[in-house]
Amino acid sequence: MTNDQLYEEALRWKLKQMKRPSVWKRTSKQIQTKINQRIPEKFHEVVTQSVQTMVNATVKGNEYLPKKSYPHFLHLAEKEAELMRVMKRYQKTAALEGVGTGAGGLWLGLADFPLLLGIKMRFLFEAASLYGYDMTRVEERFFILKVFQLAFSYDERKEELIEQIESWDLKPVEQEIDWRSWQQEYRDHIDLVKMMQIIPGVGAVVGGVANYHLMKHLAEYTMYAYRLRILPNE
Repeated sequence: MTNDQLYEEALRWKLKQMKRPSVWKRTSKQIQTKINQRIPEKFHEVVTQSVQTMVNATVKGNEYLPKKSYPHFLHLAEKEAELMRVMKRYQKTAALEGVGTGAGGLWLGLADFPLLLGIKMRFLFEAASLYGYDMTRVEERFFILKVFQLAFSYDERKEELIEQIESWDLKPVEQEIDWRSWQQEYRDHIDLVKMMQIIPGVGAVVGGVANYHLMKHLAEYTMYAYRLRILPNE
């Protein structure tokens, strides 16, 4: 596909993201709210701390920096093809991790949250490197945090986040992070499936399948976020 075709497809994807939430999504959110009210506070604390640790490691640490380097002369379509190959590698890792923690019941199931967050951030760091961005720069680290937020945000916030991504090279957004809000959005996006991961007997299967599809979901948002950032400037 040409860059023009890639951009047209990205614009269609953008419009789809900004549509009013469907009845099913609105109903799901109501169900999630009720579930959250019944979840022990300890669970909220674990997820909140996991998100906070992940963000701090992303902004200030080196543990997610990729070891592999990529040629920067590739066409965007070639980079996206490579991104899908990278995704499949991380999908396998995430699925195996989900099977292992899902087989262990409640508390080992909770351990899946920080482990999966780390896998996702390593994927985002490698994706940014693949697209040719220097991940030692703090503004690029904040960019992938915005991509992560977009992938797991409430529908009502997607337009705001997409606008920030599109204008990133003009005005990078660095800001204080509301940890509780972050973990709330992240958990609400995945909890209807992930809560089943802590159920004995089915947790291993659910954990593996859920993690596999969550990585695919993140890769989709990553690909379109970089299209919306890169292509208007070419």
